[in-house]
Amino acid sequence: MTVASVTYEGVYGPYTVTAAHRREVLLYRLSLLLLAVAQIAALMQWRWFGPVLCWPWVLLMLAGLGGALRWVHIYLRPLHRALQLFWLLGCAGFAVLAWQGGPAAVLPELVHQPLWIWAVGPAFAALAGLGFKEFFCFQRPEAIGVTLLLPVLLLGWLVGMLSPGLASVLLALESVLLLVLALRKFPMPEEADLGDLSVFAQLDAGL
Repeated sequence: MTVASVTYEGVYGPYTVTAAHRREVLLYRLSLLLLAVAQIAALMQWRWFGPVLCWPWVLLMLAGLGGALRWVHIYLRPLHRALQLFWLLGCAGFAVLAWQGGPAAVLPELVHQPLWIWAVGPAFAALAGLGFKEFFCFQRPEAIGVTLLLPVLLLGWLVGMLSPGLASVLLALESVLLLVLALRKFPMPEEADLGDLSVFAQLDAGL
């Protein structure tokens, strides 16, 4: 069933939420869910079967993050573009890592050679930025949890401050929080994720 377009009064005048806008929100939420499920699946596979075939889950994580960054609505266009650039740089880092050691070695290399975090870290920085956006807009505790845990985990492992056990716990906690964040998006009205479209129109007019 197609939902009728609805007109709202925004800061800079009226704007209309159409079926196309609602599809964008759905794609954003599905992308975020794909990212969260793929991350948990990668951790579960590593724990139960080893890291050899974890790389397809990494690809799905990057695809989900890329989709989320494509469809998310962020008022500050430079920030939005910066997060997309971080994602692209992180994808390039993963590609170089996979090219050098093979896809199966991607995650083990990150564990045993922490300097690779500099190469792939921008993708996780983009995810942390997405979490901050969700917290800033909706004050969800799981969102700020994702935002804070990722840099603590990556930088802590990079400088050797985290034990493998503690790093595993933090990564599992971040993964669960990300899944909670993704699932809690679906009951929300689409308008919440769209924001005030009159602001976007005003920003576009000013460019």
